[in-house]
Amino acid sequence: MNFIKASLTIVLIFVTQCLFAQYTEVINSNRPGVSRSAFSVGTNVAQLEVGPYILKEEHTPLQYEVSGFGIDFSARYGLLFEELELNIEGTYQNDTRTDNRSFIALEDKRSNFKNFTVGAKYLVYDPYKNAEEDKPNLYSYHANRSFKWKSLIPAVAVYAGANFDTKNNSLTPPDVEGFSPKIMVATQNNFNGGWVFVMNLIKDRIGSDFSEFQYILTLTHSFSPQWVIFGETQGIQSDFYADNLFRFGGAYLMSKDFQLDTALTFNTKDTPSVFSVNFGASYRFDFHKDKEDNGTSRDDADKRKPKKKKGKKKKKDVDFDDDGSL
Repeated sequence: MNFIKASLTIVLIFVTQCLFAQYTEVINSNRPGVSRSAFSVGTNVAQLEVGPYILKEEHTPLQYEVSGFGIDFSARYGLLFEELELNIEGTYQNDTRTDNRSFIALEDKRSNFKNFTVGAKYLVYDPYKNAEEDKPNLYSYHANRSFKWKSLIPAVAVYAGANFDTKNNSLTPPDVEGFSPKIMVATQNNFNGGWVFVMNLIKDRIGSDFSEFQYILTLTHSFSPQWVIFGETQGIQSDFYADNLFRFGGAYLMSKDFQLDTALTFNTKDTPSVFSVNFGASYRFDFHKDKEDNGTSRDDADKRKPKKKKGKKKKKDVDFDDDGSL
């Protein structure tokens, strides 16, 4: 009985939260950048995000360099609840590693997945779910533009996934193969003036000899309905690789379902130095339908409205302003 009560409680919490979920009229892409938004794409929404890139690395102490290209990809789908998102994401890279330590440079051509992950993300807290209650001040422009302390409270999502690494993959740490867990906490603050701050805390390849911790901080600013710019820092720490990467770029909203973006990635060290340029695109297949409070779609509600009976025409009601004028 306790198990049944607990299950019913969890289901009730999920359903209650769905009544306050927010669906965006335009595409909600994780691009540009590599951080993950706290919000999902929405129920019955499928979204593809891809980003081809070119890469150049030089390791001065070990005297090797890497040059090549690759592609980041992500497929996202909103299932059952507005807060729930299923996703598949990864990076495929084709490059040439050149060892310059000998008189004759030795080249090693490589191509494989740097990562491939299947997971799910759930929005556990949304401070904006009652945003309609925060009505604008009709008498003060400055009050509407002023900083609101409650905007410091972020939306929070949790993520759990499974990596799959192939055997003898030269693009991953040695002896890392098969499945390994990945978890993440994602937060998001939406500030006045089109500013958005996203933070990701990630623990990757848990249980392997080269488990990795990452943090990603992204600040985005939209200065028009179509144009967005961003800056991002990514810290990586493991026994195999450690780095601090910086990204800058922007995105352009072509339509409510299609976005283009570009970004530069670099670091400030030579073990190795990193420079990358990427161009990306995101497209949304939107099959989302809004729900009424009673759980029925608006289309169904309209169909069930009683038809007006034919009869004598009544005089139309006339609306008046507060002062009594038309």
